[in-house]
Amino acid sequence: MELFLFTDLLILFAISIIILLVGYRFNIPPVVCFLLTGMLAGPHGLAFVQESKDVEMLAQLGIVLLLFGIGMEFSIKKLFQIKRLFFLGGSLQVGLTILFTYILTQLMQLPWKESIFIGCLISMSSTAIVVRLLDQKGESLSPQGKLSISILIFQDLIAIPMILFIPMLSGNMEEKQFQIEWTVFKPFMVGMLILVAVFFSAQRIVPRLLLQVARTRNKDLFLLSVLTLCFGVAWLTSTLGLSLTIGAFLAGLIISESEYSHEAVGHIFPLQTLFISFFFVSIGMLLNIDFFIHHLFTILALATLVIILKIFVTGLTTLMIGLPMRTAILTGLMLSQVGEFSFVLANAGMPFRLLTDYEYQLFLSISLVSLAISPILISFSPKIVSFICSLPLPQKLLSGLREQRKSDDRSLSNHVIIVGFGISGKNLARSSKLANIPYTILEMNPDIVREQRTLNEPIYFGDATHLTVLEHSHIHKAKAIAVLVNDPIAARRIVKIARESNPTIYIVVRTRYMREMLLMHKLGADEVIPDELGTSVEIFSRVLKQYYIPDEEIHQLVTEVRADGYKMLRDQQAPLTNLSEVKLNLSNVEMGTFRLHENSPLVGMLLSESNLRKKHGMTVLLIRREKAVISNPSPDTQLLANDVLVVVGEKTPLKQALELFGKLEKQSTIN
Repeated sequence: MELFLFTDLLILFAISIIILLVGYRFNIPPVVCFLLTGMLAGPHGLAFVQESKDVEMLAQLGIVLLLFGIGMEFSIKKLFQIKRLFFLGGSLQVGLTILFTYILTQLMQLPWKESIFIGCLISMSSTAIVVRLLDQKGESLSPQGKLSISILIFQDLIAIPMILFIPMLSGNMEEKQFQIEWTVFKPFMVGMLILVAVFFSAQRIVPRLLLQVARTRNKDLFLLSVLTLCFGVAWLTSTLGLSLTIGAFLAGLIISESEYSHEAVGHIFPLQTLFISFFFVSIGMLLNIDFFIHHLFTILALATLVIILKIFVTGLTTLMIGLPMRTAILTGLMLSQVGEFSFVLANAGMPFRLLTDYEYQLFLSISLVSLAISPILISFSPKIVSFICSLPLPQKLLSGLREQRKSDDRSLSNHVIIVGFGISGKNLARSSKLANIPYTILEMNPDIVREQRTLNEPIYFGDATHLTVLEHSHIHKAKAIAVLVNDPIAARRIVKIARESNPTIYIVVRTRYMREMLLMHKLGADEVIPDELGTSVEIFSRVLKQYYIPDEEIHQLVTEVRADGYKMLRDQQAPLTNLSEVKLNLSNVEMGTFRLHENSPLVGMLLSESNLRKKHGMTVLLIRREKAVISNPSPDTQLLANDVLVVVGEKTPLKQALELFGKLEKQSTIN
């Protein structure tokens, strides 16, 4: 490595660390921090790094690894699980964004090719930012979280044919004669041949190769094999006229259907994270700060237009699927920024002159602004949702365009309302059914509603954050409501509305985190069950059993922990309960299973005559005789050949007494 490249990397790493630390304090996404690093260190900033070619080379490596990772995580089975949100939601969002962008840019009198290309750029959203924010907010499994992730997956995959489409879009097409040159069809024909080779390799060659590599249990060899496959396929597609990124995605696709995909992702992810940062740094280095300052008003105006357009289109898509207004607004805000693949597409389109230098700089500036504003918009999303939903809008629009059916039983009373039909909801419904307690279910997933109605469950599609939906479920006559949704913001609103609608109703709510407990109680919840603390109780109760703490004492502790809202776990200063004064040292105790062979002197003896406990310190817990099991055998039990004895004793005497059982093998040991 040349010294100047080493110096450039050192400077970029140092500046990145400083900006990332500042960004963490002010909740600025890492993507924006890397863009700012490039702006600051690049030739248009402080000019610490003059040459960007070496950084661009590392950036290209990052893009290859990014596409490779997406290919490995791609699965046909996953698509079928979210098929409706993926295909319908994704295609509507991307298609409508391109359509509306095309109309707007045509009004600005841009060429039609540029209009379509700009629409493709704007249709992408940031997977890195959205997935991270959803995880931080605990909304990955919420309706807006599922829809956002489904659309993001669709965007990531549709970016591949978009890259293939770029040469076509820039090709010489005779508009009147509709004649398309061979060079337009060549990428598709090559792509089809490669696709056949990919699926053949995925089924026949690669799994066998990786099996041989995995058998060596050599992590270095496994990593090198995976990288060789990635770069090899990328190089092959590049030499055949396609891009490196397409090849990387196909290489990932080859591995995705094998049992080694998870291990490969684990090895590649750290490298992917490192090198993709160079991609954003290189983009930042291309951004001209003087251009940004001199065109600030235009940039801010267009960035605002892009954000509003994306919120509108994504919200419209959500409503067209049949989800309520609240989910539409939250999903629109979540996907309001320009994404990582927009930069990939922009770089791929520049050699084909689909963007002028001015338009490219404008695009970079708008993207940076949208990425920076996005987390701020998302943080204010609850207030924005509350304001819009308080407007005098049609109730069907607020609750969802999908048909909502009122409860069939008008006399329903003293019942339980179950909001959310995941695992917890299903268990509660089953328990209520066994206890002959009437119940009704509200669920936001239309596929679950359709499936469960065929099973005669009293389930209805509806957003419980709206009073009318709860009224349809007879909230005024209900005895209890269980809020079991994965969206904390929605859960708060449901609790508040339920308490205002029925002051005497019993409200139990499940939350993911302990920090939600106090707020839920203030809003009116009677019982708040956090996943964090529930899991903690289950873990420590099982651990205590391994130390032979009596079950009744463990049960007493669990009861005390759950009392007063898990105060014992929430408050580290709370007094602790002594479980037992008995100090057990069981580190030298072992349980073993032994077979009594015919040549053993114990064969034919009574258990009392064997003196296993007195002489050898072994206690027989049970005897397995053919298919029968003798638990807690009495002293008069006769020992027969081929009996299997389960004994407990100290490790040393246990091993020394093996000869008593004849030619035996120690079958299993539990430490």
